[in-house]
Amino acid sequence: MTHIRIATYNIHKGVQGLGPRRRLEIHNLGHAVEQFDADIVCLQEVRKMHRREAQYFARWPDLPQAEFLAPPGYESVYRTNAITKHGEHGNALLSRWPVQHHQHEDMSDHCFEQRGLLHAEVKIHDVNVHVIVLHLGLIRSSRVRQLAQVVRFIAREIPSYAPLLVAGDFNDWGATIGRALEPCGLREFQQSAAATFPSRLPLLQLDHVFARGMQPLGLEVPRGRIWSRMSDHLPLIADFELKHTGQ
Repeated sequence: MTHIRIATYNIHKGVQGLGPRRRLEIHNLGHAVEQFDADIVCLQEVRKMHRREAQYFARWPDLPQAEFLAPPGYESVYRTNAITKHGEHGNALLSRWPVQHHQHEDMSDHCFEQRGLLHAEVKIHDVNVHVIVLHLGLIRSSRVRQLAQVVRFIAREIPSYAPLLVAGDFNDWGATIGRALEPCGLREFQQSAAATFPSRLPLLQLDHVFARGMQPLGLEVPRGRIWSRMSDHLPLIADFELKHTGQ
């Protein structure tokens, strides 16, 4: 048996606030990611580049944010969801274990929101664990269609016997997600007080981790002033026990 820790975090592009009062939080986020001590970190709203912010902030990192946030020894995988006037942003995965393969699928449901899915296959000891990083839309009908697309993707791309983690910002706090993903064998470890949004006064759990082929051990939402300052979401950290199947 192997213990796995996975964290999911919407980092709000590494910047908090608006206009001249906005502040750069990417350096604090780097320390936060290290504190997770997670085997896999799933990130949303990660910037690959942004020309305007790079000119505005003197300490804007030279590296893309996924690479900048990866602790020493971790692999970083990034895929773009949205291309904007000044840059682009998307989902990222940071892994303590070797990444065997990764791919992206466009999940944009309408012209006002660019969304995507990041899929990576990670080798943990002798087991291939599949990880999907998601950031779903703001409109409920879009999320329903996007969840159906996720289910089709899993059926098409991931063996039914393979351990699977699906994590990210689902922009949904109801039972819709669980019902949609249940046919894939995915379950969420339920725990009270797991609200992640808004970070200053968390009332809703928009961020989730669903798993297949592993035993849930615990769920944690870090809280406190420092966490509420870094992003409009709080991170969600989940622990699992993975069986060695010798795939």
